[in-house]
Parts: sequence; C-alpha cells; structure tokens
Amino acid sequence: MKNVISLIVGFIFALGLGYSGMTQVQVVRGFLDITGDWNMNLLGVMIGAIGVHSILFFIIKKRSAPLLDSKFHLPTKIDLDLRLIAGAALFGIGWGWAGICPGPGLVASVSGNTHILLFVASMLMGMAVFKSVEPKLPK
Repeated sequence: MKNVISLIVGFIFALGLGYSGMTQVQVVRGFLDITGDWNMNLLGVMIGAIGVHSILFFIIKKRSAPLLDSKFHLPTKIDLDLRLIAGAALFGIGWGWAGICPGPGLVASVSGNTHILLFVASMLMGMAVFKSVEPKLPK
C-alpha cells in the first residue's frame, strides 16, 4: 500500500512540477538570473509550496506516527559541516549552470529532450561515483 501511495504522490508532484514550469530550463534560469532579465514566476510556486508544507507539517507532526509507518523519520543532525556546505554549493552551482533540478529533470526526461537526458545521465553517473567515493571521505 505504501508503494501505491508513493507512486500517486510522486505522480501528483510530477504534474505540479510540469504545470508550474519547473521542468523548463529557460524558466528556471530566468528565475535564477536576479541580476539580468529576472523571471519571478517561480517565486509564487516556491512561496505556495513552502506555505502548504509549513501548515501541513505543523499539523502532521502533532500525530504520534505517520499514516503508513510506525514512526516519523526526521533528520537529527543540526550542525553545519564542510560536507553539507560543499554539497549544497555543488548542488546550487549545478542547478544554476544547467537550469535543471534533479526532480524536475527526471520529470522532464519523458520529453526525450537530448539536453535533459544528458543531464539525467550525468546526474546518475555522479550519484554512482559519489556512492563509490563516499566511504573514503572524512566524516
């Protein structure tokens, strides 16, 4: 049952990404270009998403457990370290350079666009390289 609900929620998320324009490279790059021809359309998408999440998270965390699990699995690490900062910086640079975020990239890959497919393939290769290198990194 959890897998069916995950599939439905993922499909709804994908529809939202597509409808909002988050899968269009030119829209994302326009939003990130705050010093040039700034396209603020995604600001509304982000504010709406943060608002809905904030309200529902506040309500849901009052429950003793989620609907489909025995407990909540929330992050416990609260300190900033080099790995977190470097990872966030690499993610941001990649997002700004490519104009594609991983989630919207996966959604947009069904378009068959060569640039999107190259991005997704590169992302998957990067994940595989990190998985093999990560055990050797300082903790």
